[in-house]
Order: sequence, then structure tokens, then C-alpha cells
Amino acid sequence: MKRSKRFREIESKVEKGRLYEVSSAIKLLKELSTAKFDEAVDISVKLEIDPKKDHVRGMVSLPYGTGKTRRILVLAEGEKIEEAKKAGADFAGGDEFLNRIQEGWLDFDIVIATPELMPKISKFGKLLGPRGLMPNPKTGTVTQEVGKAVRELKGGKIEFKMDKTGCVHGVVGRASFDADKLRENVIQFLKELWNAKPAGAKGTYFKSIYLSSTMSPSIKIDPKFVSEVMK
Repeated sequence: MKRSKRFREIESKVEKGRLYEVSSAIKLLKELSTAKFDEAVDISVKLEIDPKKDHVRGMVSLPYGTGKTRRILVLAEGEKIEEAKKAGADFAGGDEFLNRIQEGWLDFDIVIATPELMPKISKFGKLLGPRGLMPNPKTGTVTQEVGKAVRELKGGKIEFKMDKTGCVHGVVGRASFDADKLRENVIQFLKELWNAKPAGAKGTYFKSIYLSSTMSPSIKIDPKFVSEVMK
């Protein structure tokens, strides 16, 4: 794939073969993020496990959020609707929103649901599942505590899950974030990913870690940083 002149110029600033300490990587990443918009900062972790045998999935509350406003739909009934609205849900209701989804409406980023509505919601599995929108008890999006869930997700709680290649990706902030805040977000992401390590996983677990922004090349993190994070 042919790279643009701009990309080649910023790519030349990343030392080939170098393993960066996370603070150095963030400092460089901020210098490389020169787009006219506030670029997202992404983390990519390759896990040393077999995706066919183990699966990694969980939630992490980033101390400083992702910098992105996410639209939350709460599917509930009765007093839970008002609880969700007071907590900051963008949309809250029951059958009226299920009917809109059936008609093709998907103008939201996260779905939270109360357990009693899941039988109705399960019918939309083929529509919501592939888009990562299906509520799941493991990620805290199927709960009676809808207000708490909304506040946590609005405050920076995000889901992570391993793909078929054994990689986990996540957004840990924006290029405009203060470097120390980005570092804390990265640390918290890695800690929660470490805590999600399958019981049967042996050896290294974190095979490689990369940071990048929307329009920048990837910067490889020194794996020694992981041991520092886990202290």
C-alpha cells in the first residue's frame, strides 16, 4: 500500500527496532499527531494465547475517559426508565425503541438492558451482535442498576475483547490529552487486561504492545513496562 508523503515523514521519526518506554512513546505520539482533528489514541496488545482455546473479554474504567461522547440506549420499563434518564442516558424506554431498532434505527453506541427485557432483545441478536451492541451480563450492560451503568460508561468505562487473531484493541484517549493522563489510561487498560488473563494461559501473555493515533504509525512499547505496571 502506497503511503502519503505526510505519513512517510512522520514514520521516519519512529526508530525502527526500538522498544519505547511508555512515557517516551506518548511524547512521540503527541508530536506525530498533526492532523486537523483531535486524533484518537489506540492501544493494540497481541496476546500469547490460542484464540481457539481461550477468550479474553472484560471492562475497564479509564481514569480520564476516551475523550469521545458515546450515545447510550437503555432498554427498560417503569421506574428504571427515569433512573436511566437522570443518570444521563441519551435514550431510555422499552417497546418503542425495540420497534425503532426493528425498523433499522441504530443511532446509538452502547445498549444497557434490564434482565427482564432480554428475552425480547435476544430476537435482535443478529442485528446487534455483529455491531458489538448486544447487552451482556459479563460487561455489565445487563443489569438492574441501570443508573450506575450509565454513569460508569459515560465516565470512561469501555469494553475490550480479543479478536480471532489473539489481539485486543482499545481507545485510551485523544492526542490532546495531557501526557500523564494518557499514561494513566494506558496503565489502567493493561492492568485490567492482565486481570482478565485466562487461568490456563501460560508464559508471556503480553506478546507485544503498540500505541498509535488515528493518522500515525505504530510505536512499540518495551515489554519491561508491563512488569512495572503489575507491581
